[in-house]
Amino acid sequence: MRFMLFNVISIPFVAAGKSQRTLIQNNCCASLSQDLGRKVAYPSRPLYNDSLSSYWSKQEQELMPSCIVTPESEEDVSSAVRVLTRSSHKSIGQCKFAIKGGGHTMWAGAANIDDGVTIDLGALNDVAVNKARNVAFVGAGARWLNVYSRLDSLGLSVVGGRDSDVGVAGLTLGGGLSYFSPRFGFVCDNVVNYEIVLASGGTVNANATSHPDLYFALKGGSNNFGIVTRFDFKTFPQGKIWGGPISYDISTKDDQLQAFTQFAGNEDYDEYATVIHAYAFLSEYQNWMISNSYAYTKPEAYPVSLKEFMTIPRMHSGVRMASMTELAVEMSQSNPSGKRQTYVTAAFGNDALLLSRIFDIANGTLQHIQHVPGLLYALAYQPIPRSMLSHSEKSGGNALGLDSADGNLVLASLSISWADTVDDKLVASQAKRFVQEVESVARSLRLIHRWKYLNYAAEWQDPIAGYGKVNKEKLWATSRQYDPHGVFVRQVPGGFKLPSLTD
Repeated sequence: MRFMLFNVISIPFVAAGKSQRTLIQNNCCASLSQDLGRKVAYPSRPLYNDSLSSYWSKQEQELMPSCIVTPESEEDVSSAVRVLTRSSHKSIGQCKFAIKGGGHTMWAGAANIDDGVTIDLGALNDVAVNKARNVAFVGAGARWLNVYSRLDSLGLSVVGGRDSDVGVAGLTLGGGLSYFSPRFGFVCDNVVNYEIVLASGGTVNANATSHPDLYFALKGGSNNFGIVTRFDFKTFPQGKIWGGPISYDISTKDDQLQAFTQFAGNEDYDEYATVIHAYAFLSEYQNWMISNSYAYTKPEAYPVSLKEFMTIPRMHSGVRMASMTELAVEMSQSNPSGKRQTYVTAAFGNDALLLSRIFDIANGTLQHIQHVPGLLYALAYQPIPRSMLSHSEKSGGNALGLDSADGNLVLASLSISWADTVDDKLVASQAKRFVQEVESVARSLRLIHRWKYLNYAAEWQDPIAGYGKVNKEKLWATSRQYDPHGVFVRQVPGGFKLPSLTD
């Protein structure tokens, strides 16, 4: 009786006039509390507030779930899923829930929910290595800082994210780009096993020999199939990396584009080299600057493959020998949490004229929002070389719908951060305008590509639709096999859902 009384007191009072949905969600939370006790947190409680403040974007921080579940084990996740889906629950199918790994996706509702249940996996952040030192076991709530700080000390690494604050789960399930991608493919290509809780509440391991259809679907299929509780990554020996940022005056733009397209289009691509070529406009300076991030994943300073960039006059240089942890922390510090955020993305063939025109479109769009307080507006280009896509093929392929015949591609992203809610609609409209104009120009030059990188996509961009007809059919077949009632497609509104096969 004392336990039940505690749960009744813990659930916020629902006043007359509150929506039926709120009442349903409070019933869902009450059922979860009966099974998971203190691991279910309610509004105003410290655990609840800590979870909300750990989201990267302000939009996600502002959502208010009815309760937040903080599992401490795979068994806890299984219990939560059983409660939310069990047939005896009178609200079956109506317990809407969100799944949070690191909480770095920017748009509201991606990994949080209003009037629903958020499952925050943050406590599942252990990182361990097997005795052979060739596999790292990473909890789904870990961030890349957890991973690199553990592996650097062992002289090992994995194909993982470049920002220490980004979550392992979201990045990996969306495909994932890494400084090591040119050598090994996408992040998802380097997962050897997924431990996943299915809609039934049962747990399976998906890998090349056990549930291979699910294994394939998880390599880019996002949160549509279950809740991954552990990722097992291939490891490799890794020491210091040469890398860091170099900033340049905007007057060097033409030389930069020439250097970038030459680097990105090299059929003998240096697989140790990565360049993120970025243009940034800061409202406080009211001017553009160029800031490139370099990484060379062996201890060799100023490698030959980057010499065209290194001859361009610079304003400031931060390149040095560093650990993966140091570089990832540095990347995170360049865009801290707590701001309003949006991203949009597109991919196309490697062409200097197109990249120059895209910058002009970005600059034109900027004119409508450059007065916005706290504005940081950044256009970035990244190479997706043919050799990288061939590594994906060698590892068994993924759901992204790319192969070596598509390369060499360029991935573009526009990221915008700002301060005030009042500017949300204006910023969103200009981000959408940017994409429309860019795709129109790229299409006219016959350089457009259907692929959109899920982890950079705005909520309206529907990246899974760009995976191609065959892969969409595979993903739907896997969903029907492992989630016949569509729990993770319908009951989890956040994230990118499987698109219609007629799209």
